[in-house]
Amino acid sequence: MKFSDSKIKDATLVELAALGRDLRHEIFNLRLQQASAQLEKPARLRMLRKDIARVETRMSALRNQAAKPVKK
Repeated sequence: MKFSDSKIKDATLVELAALGRDLRHEIFNLRLQQASAQLEKPARLRMLRKDIARVETRMSALRNQAAKPVKK
């Protein structure tokens, strides 16, 4: 999921929080599979970590934008 062609760019703060929660749940399940030696695509863990970072970065940008006072 790239930032430029994904739903991250247009999502609201609530939608991003839900997406982050889903990604964290998926990475948790993959780590369980990895611990039991059943993980088929280890590269998926790295992709999920990067996606979570993208979501967190966008959430931070939205929060900063909302907190910034408007200059006249």
